[in-house]
Amino acid sequence: MGARWRTVVTGVAVSGALLTAGCASFTDQPQDWHPQGDLTPQAAPDPQLPGGSSPQTPGGPKQAPPTKIPPPDGCTDFNPAVIGTCLDKVAAVAALPGDGSDPVALVGERTTGRILRVKHGTAPQVVATVPVDARTDGGLTGLALSPTYAEDQLIFAYVTTPTDNRLVRIALGDTPKPVLTGIPRGPSGNRGALGVDHRGALLLATGNAGNPNAAKDPRSMAGKVLRLDAAGKRAADNPAPGSIVASGLYSPGGVCSALDGSRLWVTDHAPGRDLLYQLQLGKNLTTPAWSWPDRPGAAGCVSTPDAVWVAMSKAGHLENLPLAKDGSFSGKPQVTMAAEEGFGLLGGFDLVSEQVAVAGTVNKDGGKPVSSDDRAVVITVSGGSGGGGPD
Repeated sequence: MGARWRTVVTGVAVSGALLTAGCASFTDQPQDWHPQGDLTPQAAPDPQLPGGSSPQTPGGPKQAPPTKIPPPDGCTDFNPAVIGTCLDKVAAVAALPGDGSDPVALVGERTTGRILRVKHGTAPQVVATVPVDARTDGGLTGLALSPTYAEDQLIFAYVTTPTDNRLVRIALGDTPKPVLTGIPRGPSGNRGALGVDHRGALLLATGNAGNPNAAKDPRSMAGKVLRLDAAGKRAADNPAPGSIVASGLYSPGGVCSALDGSRLWVTDHAPGRDLLYQLQLGKNLTTPAWSWPDRPGAAGCVSTPDAVWVAMSKAGHLENLPLAKDGSFSGKPQVTMAAEEGFGLLGGFDLVSEQVAVAGTVNKDGGKPVSSDDRAVVITVSGGSGGGGPD
């Protein structure tokens, strides 16, 4: 299976070469930035499907056109990057431990509360169902493995109920148990995001429940980033008493950490723009690392040594932002997996390894679903610090 998967990964690889843009820092982002259009020959090519070849470069030999993948037939999807089909609004993804050669993940459906195990060549398997109230923008919007998953095999989910938003803990074969309740619920701003910081703690990003003042209130858990242990209590090494480590969110789309725990990120949907923050524990979220005035729906994110990758739930593509060694952005975001080269609208996103990630589609939540939607797909995210081409 390993050799076959390497072929699959190569077929859907997103190359790491990126355009440089004058070493833009977190604070000097161009105000007129917009998603990049056609890529130059020096930039990364669009993802190639199995059987395809690289685009022709000026003066180079002619290339054969890529082999066309048949369209889905019911729940059968012929794209070898797809590892789960006929799902429903995959707002959250948690990759199971592995080296990326044969990825396995858990996916959470926003409106049904189902958590399913997905793997290439097998039908999705329901491992738990959490009661949710998805009448607003909430439901099941966060999913993560326990920071000590190798020992306890526990799963955490962030869900909306008729009375609150809450964190629940799931042991396989048992009913979900609430571990943190009473997070404000409102007419909007109920979405949350859940991840691990790879330093022994959970990261929970909560929405402001439709009340921006709640995000500023230190007594409220709304609009915050909380850092928790496997019991749902404050992590012992938090920079201050309590579980809140950052404030100022509206409606978070994703929270992610580099596998070595060196960098933490959170995406947010604010009025008038989408935002990406670098999360620094104990400091409020005031200056975004990047912003998108066109509001493409910044959702799940993954952090690699060379880039931050963000899934877009409205524009329906990926964007990667190349990182310099000092942590600043060394170029403009590169748009990949757009239109026919992609899978439509993307929601949850999580790393399997530093080269491989799993994402879920949300085409049933405002997109144009095909017969096999919604899907879980594998994407290579290796590279990200290249960029020898001109702007």
